[in-house]
Amino acid sequence: MPKTKEERVLAAIQKDIPLVERPFKKIAAAVGLEETEVLGIIQRLLEKGVIRKFGGVLRHRQAGFKKNAMILWAIPAEKTADAGKALSAFKEVTHCYERIPPFEGRYNLFTMVHFPAGDPADIVRRLSQAAGVTDYRVLESREEYKKSSMEYF
Repeated sequence: MPKTKEERVLAAIQKDIPLVERPFKKIAAAVGLEETEVLGIIQRLLEKGVIRKFGGVLRHRQAGFKKNAMILWAIPAEKTADAGKALSAFKEVTHCYERIPPFEGRYNLFTMVHFPAGDPADIVRRLSQAAGVTDYRVLESREEYKKSSMEYF
């Protein structure tokens, strides 16, 4: 059972974050702290490296998306940042990150793209044009796997 303030906050944030306007205020109430105190604790734990990242998981089928695909882009190193900005500007792109080392020695930028329905070819073509890249590989998802985080408390 978590006892310190930090442990109580960690135990709360390792679970799903509430889908409310002020999620950390709700978390603070649940662990007996003020919202600013919870945010300060999270910031300090990030700075110390106790928390390595803080992110959300999109359960795309529950959100209404019928298809998704990971697109692997082979982009010259000097153009990676600009291509990443262009790709991540699309509402259909939920993840965009550089892969080091490049996959198969060439695909160095990955994007996760979600589609409400239909053939993804049109959006892939628009992404390719926006990034100025024609060397890419599309990996369509056939199944959604369970997404969960580690629980320490």
